[in-house]
Order: sequence, then structure tokens, then C-alpha cells
Amino acid sequence: MGHKIISKTFLNPEHSVFELIIKAPQIAQKASGGNFLILRIDEKGERFPLTVADYNRDEGTITMVVMAIGKSTTQLAKLEVGDEIMDLVGPLGKKAHIKKFPNPVVLVGGGVGIAPIYPQAKELKEEGNEIIIILGARTANLLFWKEKFDVIADEVIITTDDGSIGRKGLVTHVLEEIITTRPISQVIAIGPLIMMKFVALLTNGSKDGVPKVPTTVSLNTIMVDGTGMCGGCRFQQLDGGTKYACVDGPDVDGHNVDFDNLLKRNSRFLKVEKVRLSHYNEKCRAEAKFCEENEGEEI
Repeated sequence: MGHKIISKTFLNPEHSVFELIIKAPQIAQKASGGNFLILRIDEKGERFPLTVADYNRDEGTITMVVMAIGKSTTQLAKLEVGDEIMDLVGPLGKKAHIKKFPNPVVLVGGGVGIAPIYPQAKELKEEGNEIIIILGARTANLLFWKEKFDVIADEVIITTDDGSIGRKGLVTHVLEEIITTRPISQVIAIGPLIMMKFVALLTNGSKDGVPKVPTTVSLNTIMVDGTGMCGGCRFQQLDGGTKYACVDGPDVDGHNVDFDNLLKRNSRFLKVEKVRLSHYNEKCRAEAKFCEENEGEEI
């Protein structure tokens, strides 16, 4: 028995980013900020990870936000309300370390990473923390969920690369202003690896005039089994150790991640992913043409 999609919402005009709410009562009871899920759409599908973006224990639902960028996420984007995802495993990984901090906590979300900072922000607020949210996107069309953050955050700051909404510039520019003008207990950053790398470099105490602030990042590296057995999500630490994002994270100390090594490893499947997506799109076009020529008859 699969897991039914009960809501689907596209979050940008290009329909490349979408929100799914899925019925999964057992997972919803245990899910927390920082957890992730492993999905398999159908019996021929690959296993791939998605971070928990929200959960509702009373309604028994899990929310995920996805960018259709590869074969599996493109296939997922084609599913509709009422369709089912065959396999959904979770919650996996360690939940975020939530407690009452003496000073404000800054949460930085970049791109689709905006979604997984939400449950952590919500849980931190429930513990009585002051939270400051920085949301970064390439352009206004890729920004989402501002209204959700407005409800729980003490301050929400938006940045875009092109200045189409909020401040023009990078999230690190705003973050530097904040941590140099007031005491901050913790920074949590989720987004593209390159963004998290420069957040960690900013907060590690190496820049003159910028204090060191404990920083957590989320490593959404390649995962297969999600239990530490395959080694696909391993990453090197600056102290020489090796960790696995699926069981030691995905939230880890950003100041001890070898981002340069991780950026190289994270691109190793790009060529294969492009080929698989191309083949999938060709198959979809062929099926659509067949159905059109044969009055909707299934292949």
C-alpha cells in the first residue's frame, strides 16, 4: 500500500518547485526538524532523499518541497492529488538539536533549502527562542513560504541575487551585519553547498571583526539506503575524520566540513543524471504522441 498525495501546490510560475503533502500517519508521529525521508515512486524507480519540510501529527501528514531537476523529481512533479508514492521510509537521520538558547538564533534558507529550515524554526520558537530568518533566492519567482515564516519569526529578511524582491545580494551579506551587531547563539544554514560553505567560512572566526558563531549545516548529499551501509553520503571533516550524512546528520557542524572535497564529490553523477533525464523526457514525448495518434489508448 502506497502513501497518498493529498495536496500538491506549485510554488513558482515555471512549475519547477512544488509542495507535496502526503498521508503518512506513522512517520508524522515521529518526524522532527532535521529528519529526511527516502522515496521510491514506483517499483522501477530509484531511491532518493527529501528533507522533511513540515509535519502535522494530528492530521498524519508530511510536507515536502521539491525542485524538479532530475529524472525522479521530474517524475514526482507529474503525480497528482490522489496518486500514491509506493515507498516512503522515515523519519531518518538525527533530528535537530532544539533547546532554549540565551541569544537569538539565525536560520538561513537558500533556494529549496528554505523549506527544511521551517520545522526547525517552528520548534525553536516553541522552546521560547528569538529567531531571525534570512531567505535567499536567485529571483522573486523562486521565493516561497514567506507568509509561513512571518507567523513564527521575530524577523524575516529576504535577499535575491537580482534584487527583484527584498535586498539585492547574498545571504552572507545580511548574516554578517547581524552577527557583528548583536550576540547570536546559533546559526543554522540549509541550501546549496556553495552557500553553506560561505556561511561556515563567515562564522568560523577567521574573518577580522566577525565573531565565531556555532553553525549547523544540512548535507543533502547523495544517499541510497539512508542507513549508513552504502557509503554514498560520506563526507570528509577538516579534522581528518569521515562521517555519513544519513546517520551522523544530515545536520552537522558546518565548521568541520571539508566543503571543497564535498563539492567535487557531489558533482560526480551530474552527467549520468542529465542522460537519465533526457531519456525520461524522450519516453514521455513518445508516449504522449502515441496516445494522441491512437485516441488516448494506453501503451
